[in-house]
Amino acid sequence: MNKYSAVIFDMDGTLLDTLDDLGDCMNRVLHEEGFPIHPIEAYRHFVGNGMAKLVERVLPQDARDEATKAKIRERMTQEYRRHWADKTDLYPGIASLLEELKRRGCRRAILSNKPHAFTTVIAEHYFAAWSLDPVFGARDGVPGKPDPAAALEICRKWRLNPEEVLYIGDTNTDMQTAHRAGMFALGACWGFRSREELKQYGAQALIEEPQQMLDYLNNP
Repeated sequence: MNKYSAVIFDMDGTLLDTLDDLGDCMNRVLHEEGFPIHPIEAYRHFVGNGMAKLVERVLPQDARDEATKAKIRERMTQEYRRHWADKTDLYPGIASLLEELKRRGCRRAILSNKPHAFTTVIAEHYFAAWSLDPVFGARDGVPGKPDPAAALEICRKWRLNPEEVLYIGDTNTDMQTAHRAGMFALGACWGFRSREELKQYGAQALIEEPQQMLDYLNNP
């Protein structure tokens, strides 16, 4: 097994359990706008491809016109800006993993499909002690995951080849991103999606808890 010298993390469902806040915020918006709400567990399959896709998935089929989607997206942005930290927290074991990566001098970054402004603010709030760099969310002019453009941009910033980088995430989008970028695809089984989905979309290995990731990295 190859050993890797850098890590790109997905954020939601990999580093942070954001499901309750995302679901609560969207359900409040839907309720206020007269649309049906969803069980929080349903949001495991609604999230993962950015805010626009989340909005499209939660709306009824007959309410997915562009004007309605734009209105709900703007309302969700406002609601989430007020409540993104109500229930969100690091998954167990993430803090100690990041501490060990920092001790080893292992390069570490975040790549999310969450809007870039949210991603950077949230990362600063939860991860300032571990200096993840760069932190990228969805940015204008840059294709979102599973397009590999942003992942490869991180490699160029680090001056590393993709083959030296481990990419860890919890959804099919993440596994596809890793493969398209030429990185090692590591599935996080504690996240939003199933082991079966991760394997189906090309996870090269699965881990049950964060510390197991260290087995795939160069020795300190």
